[in-house]
Amino acid sequence: MDLSSELMNLIIRFGFNLFIAFIIIKLIYHREHKDNDFVFTYFMFNSLIFFFSFLLSNITINLGFAFGLFAVFAIMRYRTDPIPIKEMTYLFIVITIGVINALSKTEVSYEAILFTNVAIVGLTYFLETYWQKNLLIQHMVVYEKLENIKPENHDRLLADLKERTGLDIQQFEIRRINLLRDTFRIRIYCKEQKE
Repeated sequence: MDLSSELMNLIIRFGFNLFIAFIIIKLIYHREHKDNDFVFTYFMFNSLIFFFSFLLSNITINLGFAFGLFAVFAIMRYRTDPIPIKEMTYLFIVITIGVINALSKTEVSYEAILFTNVAIVGLTYFLETYWQKNLLIQHMVVYEKLENIKPENHDRLLADLKERTGLDIQQFEIRRINLLRDTFRIRIYCKEQKE
């Protein structure tokens, strides 16, 4: 492969990689998370990993090196300010996209690369947009009105819990009853409150 065709291959692959990263970062992540704290980081990590992987792909490296690369970024989780798990997941997504688009050479067909990228984008969009919105969050509550523990008073119990917590409670479970203190613990399941 001569210099001009290799440069053209780099430009095309990077353009495709950046297009996929843009969809994931700006159209999926940033639409749900309005702050810009991680957008710069995601784009830069994706681009740096892409160039790093592309340029080193001509050098013979073993699988251990590739896993070592991921281990270095995993260690960063413990050496930097705490990053929420969802943001860390997006970081690994953009890193993986960069590695896949840079290292898949002639052995992998363009159709396979395209399918892999579309599958990652589709799965990210589905989980962020549909599945995540339908998840219920759990909270444990200590409750003191023992008369509402009776099965016939469960509607009253649910109404009281909704009023006192201000949460959209979908269901609850009575977990532990303390008759000495006239209290019981309830696990409540509610939809996430958007700020």
